Amino acid sequence: MAPPVAIVTGASSGIGLALTKYLLERKWAVVMADLNAPKEKLDNTLFVKTDISSWDQQAAMFKQAHEWRGRLDFLAANAGMDDRDDIFNTISSDSTKPPKQPNMKTIEVNLVGTYYGIKLAAHYMTLDSKAAGKEKVGGKIVVTASAAGIYPLPSVPQYAATKHALVGLVRSMGPVAAPLNIRINALCPALVATGLAPPGLMDNFNQDQVTPMSTMMQCFSELASLEDVGKADWVETGRAGDVVEGNLKDLIWHSPPERPESSSYMDEKGLEDWARTYAERNRNFAMQDWMNQS
Repeated sequence: MAPPVAIVTGASSGIGLALTKYLLERKWAVVMADLNAPKEKLDNTLFVKTDISSWDQQAAMFKQAHEWRGRLDFLAANAGMDDRDDIFNTISSDSTKPPKQPNMKTIEVNLVGTYYGIKLAAHYMTLDSKAAGKEKVGGKIVVTASAAGIYPLPSVPQYAATKHALVGLVRSMGPVAAPLNIRINALCPALVATGLAPPGLMDNFNQDQVTPMSTMMQCFSELASLEDVGKADWVETGRAGDVVEGNLKDLIWHSPPERPESSSYMDEKGLEDWARTYAERNRNFAMQDWMNQS
């Protein structure tokens, strides 16, 4: 049987590299997308240098990934970065020195780049790939958010904002993607030893405060049913729109807050009306864009 194919962004280090090796041990083929090449050669992998904040680079990477094995089963939208701007610790009392335009790369990578990846994955996952051994269209997507997407993290507000946004994105997309056999969920790591943190930061924490990488792999497996990929109903079943925090050895599932009774307009029928209306409007937008490009 042809191996299932995964794309892992941010795959050359940290959680992405650990996940790549986890998948390879389970006979997956993995496209490793990263700005930096991995330091070791791994069999059954394809490295594609990619800045996920660039639509053109990500689109080219997905195209190359699909041409490599003719299918796409799983996307780990894992790449991310911490803050590159600071508002309140850089205030100037000099009236002749107003603030410069802030560095927004964190938002471009973490939020915009992840959205790009989901859009591209939805396309390639739903292509007919029977010739590559994939019997049913669809797949799984796991977005790496953060515990900073659940709780405030004052030291990196841009990062926290993007991770909060990713949690909202996954919860909102989950019900829409599921009927297309695409299951999308979010992983929220607590403190994990990766290269994301500035040098020396991790020295301030005890080992018993650091979440092991094995917990992250358990989260990915639970969210994407990675152990069951060979089953006939893999793309049609599983979690959708769920959010799990990997904290030490625990998997903590976070439900969205309940709406107050005053928001009864957002009952099941209300949600269906919103979904139908916006779907029709956005189809019209997409058609107009297509006509303008033709």
